[in-house]
Amino acid sequence: MAESPENVIDVDIVSDVMCPWCIVGFRQLEQALGVTGMGARVRWHPFELNPAMPTEGQNLAEHIAEKYGSSPEQSAQNRAHLQALGRSLGIDFVFSPDSRIVNSFDAHQLLDFALAQGLQHPLKMALFRAHFTEARDVSDRAVLLDVAEGVGLNRADAEEVLASGALAATVREKQAFWTSRGISGVPSMVFGGKYLVTGAQGAENCAQILRKLAEEEAA
Repeated sequence: MAESPENVIDVDIVSDVMCPWCIVGFRQLEQALGVTGMGARVRWHPFELNPAMPTEGQNLAEHIAEKYGSSPEQSAQNRAHLQALGRSLGIDFVFSPDSRIVNSFDAHQLLDFALAQGLQHPLKMALFRAHFTEARDVSDRAVLLDVAEGVGLNRADAEEVLASGALAATVREKQAFWTSRGISGVPSMVFGGKYLVTGAQGAENCAQILRKLAEEEAA
């Protein structure tokens, strides 16, 4: 992401790797940055859509039907819409009858570890790709370590973080911080520490907020 030293905005994104709208929202932010010529320092924050999800996960269609009451036809239409939107943003959403929702807590711990290494954003992008495009199980620690190593993290160090649970409490605290401030859905983007956008609201909306912040800083 190109950054302009004159106008670089902090953008905090509360997100779950399981949420397709989180990567959609980020791609829309990228479009807005391109349109405005501005830059962003993006930091990802943990949120679990399904904190009680068991280790083995759940079939995606089954999960959507149970959680939202969607019929198989509605679920298929929603996935088709998401795939079309994804294509317009360079995201390859691959869904199949075997697609699954899995527990993301280990992924969040790994993302917290990557933050200290300066590799959080590449890891987040790689996890989205692994889950939504490659249909890999990102609750499986071997998969997580492969993805982590692929973006330049030390595999042994990452393995120790997950095995020890050293960052588990920290991640829980960060989750609690955002939920205590009213965040109940993702993506939730905070621009410049001032303006909150919940959901993937489109590139133009992001661009308007970016311009507003730039004007306020210039005033």
